[in-house]
Amino acid sequence: MEQRAARRHSWRALLAVALVLALAGLMFTASARLARGGVRHPENLAGLVQQRSNEVAALSAQVSALSAQVDALTAASPVLLPSLPTKLQLATDLSAGAGTFSGPGVIVTLRDAASDIVPPGAAPDDLVVHQQDIQAVVNALWAGGAEAMTIQGQRVTSLTAVRCVGNVLYLHGQVYSPPYVVAAVGSPEALSASLAADPVIAIYKEYVQAYGLGWDVVDDTTITVPASEGSAILHEARVPTGTDLFR
Repeated sequence: MEQRAARRHSWRALLAVALVLALAGLMFTASARLARGGVRHPENLAGLVQQRSNEVAALSAQVSALSAQVDALTAASPVLLPSLPTKLQLATDLSAGAGTFSGPGVIVTLRDAASDIVPPGAAPDDLVVHQQDIQAVVNALWAGGAEAMTIQGQRVTSLTAVRCVGNVLYLHGQVYSPPYVVAAVGSPEALSASLAADPVIAIYKEYVQAYGLGWDVVDDTTITVPASEGSAILHEARVPTGTDLFR
């Protein structure tokens, strides 16, 4: 009985060793296959590096070419647009009324009717110069290419508002009575032509003929427009009470 037990123990030991060896062999085989399939060969890595180097070199060449174009355009910009900053500054100065401006142009004078007697079929308002009459003159002169302008000797700027209160002109905080004088620097021919073509001024001229309102346009070789004495900054704007912005 003891011999049989010893033999059984020996066979079990051999069988266990064989199983361990077999499993070890399978593990080594699997590891080798994984190693061959999962790791890049040195020659493939070198090719990838070379490919990326070529791409970087091509992109660097493109960047150099574009940089050269930018440098060329930057160097040529003063030649292509030599006066743009000057013109922009000039336009800003004119709009703000900065600096004195002189040159040839025209002087327009508007007057109330000389007589206080109201003709038959007319109203008292037909004998006086109105706000829209002065505004029509200003707009026509700007349309005719006026470079600078004054009303009653005051510089007209982007903030100038022409308003009549009763039969007087309220301008830049001061009150003026007629005659109203508008002087503009520019081409006398172009300014006069623009005045003659304005439809609102054409209606005013009908009242000149009918009721004796004053209208004079003269050329002047040297008109001096002074700098604006007021601020060129708009501090605030208000909507009148009761105004419907969406109507």
